[in-house]
Amino acid sequence: MNNNLEEYSDPVSYDIENDDYTGELNLLTEWAIQQGGPIIDLACGTGRMTIPLAQKGFELIGVDLHAGMLERAKKKVNDLNEQIEWLQQDCTVLQLDQKSPFIFMVGNSFQHFHSNEQQNLVLRSINNHLEKDGIFIFGTRFPNADELLQPSTEEYWKTYTDTVESKKVDVYTISNYDPLEQIQHYTTIRKYLDKGNVVDERKTNISLRYTYPKEMERLLSENGLDILHAYEDWKKSPLSKDGYEMIYVCRKK
Repeated sequence: MNNNLEEYSDPVSYDIENDDYTGELNLLTEWAIQQGGPIIDLACGTGRMTIPLAQKGFELIGVDLHAGMLERAKKKVNDLNEQIEWLQQDCTVLQLDQKSPFIFMVGNSFQHFHSNEQQNLVLRSINNHLEKDGIFIFGTRFPNADELLQPSTEEYWKTYTDTVESKKVDVYTISNYDPLEQIQHYTTIRKYLDKGNVVDERKTNISLRYTYPKEMERLLSENGLDILHAYEDWKKSPLSKDGYEMIYVCRKK
């Protein structure tokens, strides 16, 4: 996972770009009500989902490998009077002193585990920390042709406003897919604009593993997890060949 950390080197900018997205919250809340806490948010980052769930009255533990992201998360809750436990740990070798009825991993973080061994390790680690009949929910990008066969030349992705630097940012990506490893290598280019002119350009690299649905079924089963639901989005649409995500709701066997 470590070669992917440069994408998270600036937690403040990460929040500006991503914090507004709350698409997972309704489904997570539904299961939080059913399962109770303590709820564990794995690869929690700056608390994008940890904090809103805590604000709904649930007991949350946020776990991440990246110290800077956790520091940012702690700063965000300082003024909110929310009690969240933040832990810096590797998800493949979790060592928490308690089990949970509900664990989740959002933001497609599962794709950071590149090898079969890493995928097994993280799922076993999760299973070990789930209570009997505990629920694990996670999402990952669906490996359809549009997703995998993205151009290896610079392609426009989106625009957002950096409120700290008061500049618009155009985001571009360059993609190269390795079918043998099932890993997409991305370069993300952020071009900072002032009066329409590019005044700064920042590049980050990230590599993401893609897993196919049948592969995922076997992977989860072999690591002690039954699939209760498989969706193509966080609104609970059934998984289809035209989707862009795979959302799994699993129960410990």
